[in-house]
Amino acid sequence: MPDAPSRSPLLHLEEFSVAFDGVTVLDRLTLTVNRGETLALVGESGSGKSVSALGAMDLLPGNAAVSGERRLGDTDLGRLKRRDWQGLRGGRVGFVFQEPMTSLNPLHTVGKQIGETLRLHQGLSGRAAHARIIELLGQVKLPRPEELIDAWPHQLSGGQRQRVMIAMAIANDPELLIADEPTTALDVTVQQEILALLAELRDRYGMGMLFITHDLNLVRRHADRVCVLYQGREQETGPVARVFDAPASAYTRTLLDAEPVGRPLAVPHSAPLLRATGLGVSFQRPKKLFMKRPPAFEAVRPLALTLAPGETLGIVGESGSGKTTLALALLRLTQSRGEITFGDTRLDTLTGAALRRMRQRFQIVFQDPFGSLSPRLPVSEIVSEGLRFHHPELSADEVARRVAATLTEVGLPEDCADRYPHEFSGGQRQRIAVARAIILEPELLVLDEPTSALDRTVQKQLVALLRDLQARRGLSYLFISHDLAAVRAMAHRIMVLKEGEVVESGECLAVLENPSSDYTRALVAAAGLAPRVE
Repeated sequence: MPDAPSRSPLLHLEEFSVAFDGVTVLDRLTLTVNRGETLALVGESGSGKSVSALGAMDLLPGNAAVSGERRLGDTDLGRLKRRDWQGLRGGRVGFVFQEPMTSLNPLHTVGKQIGETLRLHQGLSGRAAHARIIELLGQVKLPRPEELIDAWPHQLSGGQRQRVMIAMAIANDPELLIADEPTTALDVTVQQEILALLAELRDRYGMGMLFITHDLNLVRRHADRVCVLYQGREQETGPVARVFDAPASAYTRTLLDAEPVGRPLAVPHSAPLLRATGLGVSFQRPKKLFMKRPPAFEAVRPLALTLAPGETLGIVGESGSGKTTLALALLRLTQSRGEITFGDTRLDTLTGAALRRMRQRFQIVFQDPFGSLSPRLPVSEIVSEGLRFHHPELSADEVARRVAATLTEVGLPEDCADRYPHEFSGGQRQRIAVARAIILEPELLVLDEPTSALDRTVQKQLVALLRDLQARRGLSYLFISHDLAAVRAMAHRIMVLKEGEVVESGECLAVLENPSSDYTRALVAAAGLAPRVE
């Protein structure tokens, strides 16, 4: 991306610091966001990215202490009263947060939530507000805005919910837009759509945008300048092209080199571990009063797949393509039709205790490690729960020994066993989830978006761990992801799904480097895959 032209300063932080209970988490940061430009703030979790934005806008909890200069245009933000902040946030400054489902109120319709900000900041109500909401939904390119105005958040896809958040953020023509990880949980194609939309709105309204992210591919393609943070300290700031092509900081070079690389070990020819034929999943649609029941929704159209011992099959596609539904059907966690064979056993005919006994042979690692770990249990109980259920004959000492050995195997210290999930980083929590799965010595692991919520450096570490476990234990993986770089590093074969149907499948590198379908080509282009590194 060419260097941004000279623009007038909008947001300026000078020697800005944040401390919690006397512990400094952001140390003397100086940065400027100009009108009409996008400044990307990058770094690992805990580097101070979100804290800097929230601190600048006075959104931190009461135990936070801030110091230094902060200005928005000619306004000294450090001198504002509480009532002034209420007019500035949502008015002159708009916010787009990482997870729209938690940012949107599930009890109010889309129209009511956008209308609230129009009423508070512009006094609009009734027909005027309704017309403006329709206009905003159209500006963020949502289809059928006249219908969506009455929709509830749970009825929208992830990309649609993020567009609603953007509509709320721009409703009052802000000067500054703060986008905090706005695309983390979205598919690569939706990511590009959202960021292209933000750039279009920025240019149309002359806004400045502070783009907080850990995805350097997105920064390279969508930002004018970049500021790199590490442990609360600025490492370097400059035009994206210069910083990425000739980084001055060793930490920046580490970030740029953090994309998962390498390939899994070759798989010897053997009988399949998992086979499915004619596997399909459909869901009944609700029946409206005095009307015929509509046809069932085909979440997964009948397909066939095989998975060999020690092999990784990557499942890719956009949200709603049926990836997770397919995995749940294979594990008999949702109803399906067709045949499923695991080893020599027909899974689709098992029920009750026989099916429960089989479950120790296949396990699942979920996308959100914090949501999938009980906050009320220490790590030792989380990791050993399945072991104690399937092997009640084991003594407490033997269970503790196996927990310690498994934690060590996934790269966690033994003394973490008595701590709780909130005391760990995202990468460490995902290692705990992996430990919980492998302590039962399964033959198959289903990995459902295991890297999507993690920083790039942590992703690389987790991919290396999973490959190492596969090599040592002979594990088979069903690897579900929208991160094609991680899929390329992990998978032997790949299956591309669209709307529940297999678009193409084959050897991983062959599909990614020479896709045969327009849909796969669009996924690869949106991912911006760099040349393969062995």
